[in-house]
Amino acid sequence: MGGRAESVESPGRGGIPFVLLLPLLLAAQPVATDSYLPALPEIARELGSASASLTVFVLAFGFGQLPCGPLSDRIGRRPVLLGGLACYALAALGCALANGIPMLVACRALQGFSMAAILVCARAAVRDLYPAHEGPHVMARGLTGLGAIGLLAPVLGAYTVQGAGWRWVLAGMAVYALALFAMCLRGFAETRVHATDPAAPAGSVRAVFASRAFRAWASLAATTYGGMFCFLLLSPMVYISYLGLSPAWYGWIPAGGSLVYIFSTTWCRRMLRRRGVVRTVQLGARLSLAGPLVQMLGCWLAPMAVWPLLLGHAIYCMGHGIHQPCGQAGAVGDLPHLAGRAVSWSGFAMMATAFTLGQIAARFVDAQFSNGAWPMVLPMAGAGVVLVLIAHLWLPRLPAPPVGNRDGGG
Repeated sequence: MGGRAESVESPGRGGIPFVLLLPLLLAAQPVATDSYLPALPEIARELGSASASLTVFVLAFGFGQLPCGPLSDRIGRRPVLLGGLACYALAALGCALANGIPMLVACRALQGFSMAAILVCARAAVRDLYPAHEGPHVMARGLTGLGAIGLLAPVLGAYTVQGAGWRWVLAGMAVYALALFAMCLRGFAETRVHATDPAAPAGSVRAVFASRAFRAWASLAATTYGGMFCFLLLSPMVYISYLGLSPAWYGWIPAGGSLVYIFSTTWCRRMLRRRGVVRTVQLGARLSLAGPLVQMLGCWLAPMAVWPLLLGHAIYCMGHGIHQPCGQAGAVGDLPHLAGRAVSWSGFAMMATAFTLGQIAARFVDAQFSNGAWPMVLPMAGAGVVLVLIAHLWLPRLPAPPVGNRDGGG
């Protein structure tokens, strides 16, 4: 990194390295989703159907990224990040105090919008501080830490639901956000070089979509997350309501996926240096297809068996741990001057894909579970097919990311 290595490792006023803040910021997502999943059946029993709260959360997160990216390009990452963390905490507290589904849905919508600000700023700061060719390595490191927190989130959520009730899960989210707000207030300095520019760059959105690299890598990230979201949305019903697992036992399933994800992101960093980004992603794509194929075989031959679903999910998570850091970093690689916008549109594509696939899959789930686990498995298989096509037919035609300064020479 040359002369910038010191500032990259410690951009904060209080000496907190960015590499430590990054996984904590990214983990705002599994804290808001993975710890919430074991609470869904309990919320449904007390307040009514809770699926709308998760759906609205995803929609708010997706659409919220569109204004947050340009705003962070205009006024800087730091004020948008701090505002997002404060609203995240208030929204989580409002969810904990909700006396009905309308209030819960409204507060989850605010929490989703706030999370958009947090993740957009965290991902854009990676491009601010590191050159394009280092982006996948840095994101993989940050997502390894995210996976560690994601490992604990569903387990803590499940035991909190059983021991204290679902409201304390939401209260815990508020505590997490407040602690992170205090850390960033002291330790996160502005990373955007031209944060005070009075106007957005002309034609910025058109420039983002004109980038071949953005279109390819954003498609990769959106596809892999779309398949994973179908698991997040439907797995509580499949494992708890259909297969009869307790919420506490179910909590270990996404936790196990997070453990595989930690291994995969660590493995990804090694593979990137040995094989390069395209060959690494091609391997990940084959894993992303192999996992759902195992699950499909289980649904066909042993529809009430848990282990084929678990094994297939673990294999898919290995591919997901490769695609996420490469896709998220690749989408902004050649757009350093528009990092906020590129991150926001890439994130919106992820959420739009997830919402569309999730809504289609949910239509095939009924109270009798007449379709078994197929509604969860088939969208993941479709995502695996698309990932193989992207990795083998699209990505090899892109130019390699430049090796040089963090701004790509801009």
